[in-house]
Amino acid sequence: MPLLSEDQLAAEAEKRETYRLVGVTTKLSPREVADIERVAKRRGQQRGEFIRHLILDELTRDNGEPTASAELSEIVGIRLMLMNVLKPIAAGQKITPEVFDSIMTEVKKRKKSVAIEARQEAERA
Repeated sequence: MPLLSEDQLAAEAEKRETYRLVGVTTKLSPREVADIERVAKRRGQQRGEFIRHLILDELTRDNGEPTASAELSEIVGIRLMLMNVLKPIAAGQKITPEVFDSIMTEVKKRKKSVAIEARQEAERA
């Protein structure tokens, strides 16, 4: 009788794929290192974690899929929310808590895709 089932073995193999085992290195000047450490500290990250995020962000950008920053997505979300809330108010309609909740749910679903569209339009202009 096996100690682990095939499902458990597959789950363990999948988990091992997420382990960070390979180091990637480069050489930087003391000034470049100081700049990286300053930005990482300002963001509340360790230097290695900051560099890891830079690399992964660049890979995401390079895979051909359009992206938008979290900041742009949040700004677009606020804009969508205001547009959808202010129009009924300007028309003299009341907004019930249920309607407001549904507006917020829709904004959460759409803000990232609208932000990506806005970024693509800005790049074309």
